[in-house]
Amino acid sequence: MPKYYEEKEEDGRACAGVREDLIQCLLETPCVIQEGKNPRQCLKEGHCRSLQVSFFECKRSMVSDCFDCFLVFVANVFFSERF
Repeated sequence: MPKYYEEKEEDGRACAGVREDLIQCLLETPCVIQEGKNPRQCLKEGHCRSLQVSFFECKRSMVSDCFDCFLVFVANVFFSERF
């Protein structure tokens, strides 16, 4: 169950709630607890896949929004100088 809506310390990074849930999910997997593997190894093996995808989508949306703003800025500069 996602925990990003619960009261937590403020983390100013993008997608912080999903990131925290992904980390917590990995730390609670049998891969880490019983097998003693590194959380990164467990992530590569496919554990907590849905949260990994959610985190990726969140980060990608941030880049996409930033790129869209950049394109608008460039278009405004280009057209204001030419006309």
